[in-house]
Amino acid sequence: MALPAAALSELEQAASRNGYPADPLEKGDWLLLRSPWTRHELLATSDGSAFVVATRSSGVATEAAREFPTWSGVLPANVVGAFSVVGSAALHALINRLYRLALSLPPEPLLDFEEQVAGLPRETEAELLVVQRIGQDVFRKRLIDYWGGRCPITGIDQQELLRASHIKAWADCPTDAERLDIFNGLLLAAHVDAAFDAALITFADDGALIISARLTEHSRTVLGLQDGLRLAGVTPRHAPYLAWHRRLFSQPPP
Repeated sequence: MALPAAALSELEQAASRNGYPADPLEKGDWLLLRSPWTRHELLATSDGSAFVVATRSSGVATEAAREFPTWSGVLPANVVGAFSVVGSAALHALINRLYRLALSLPPEPLLDFEEQVAGLPRETEAELLVVQRIGQDVFRKRLIDYWGGRCPITGIDQQELLRASHIKAWADCPTDAERLDIFNGLLLAAHVDAAFDAALITFADDGALIISARLTEHSRTVLGLQDGLRLAGVTPRHAPYLAWHRRLFSQPPP
């Protein structure tokens, strides 16, 4: 059964504006959405009252289920998760979020990095620095995708004021997979990043802010870092890295 013309037009427009500009392929009453920027395709349809968008990526499905209502209808083959929304604005938001997750979740940042540095020498300190800068640029872009361009503790969304903060530092990671793991990063407002980098603050596995006794009351007030703040959107996959940072936090200053 073909999709109604109105629903088809809405889906095509939402796809083209949110990372999937390639002409969609009709698969019965589903559309296959494709992108030149990610290998992860989507399937989309309408059940008459809502739009439904499905993914074949378990990672994308797991993360999206934290934010969007799941759909329990009959799914095409190899689909691992589907989500339903009502209205055009919600459809655009859903497809955009699935696209950003497809770009940012492992192993995509690592694959992007490896493609960019393939063949580059890594013998001298200067050569290693070039590779590191490429990696950090990839990491920042994907952190912005994952966190939706917003600091998860302050809500600041002006990119000039945001820092891509490794939880476990680049130099301390034994592999590029850890260095480029999006769950080893937080997109923090610059003042929060400075306190985090100096181990003056850290976070519990549930995102609760932990403040060092070394951070003065005046600094807490000026920076807006008070008990009760919490990272929005932290997941169990962040936990091993947060545990590493808490061990650093608990060590006496040099």
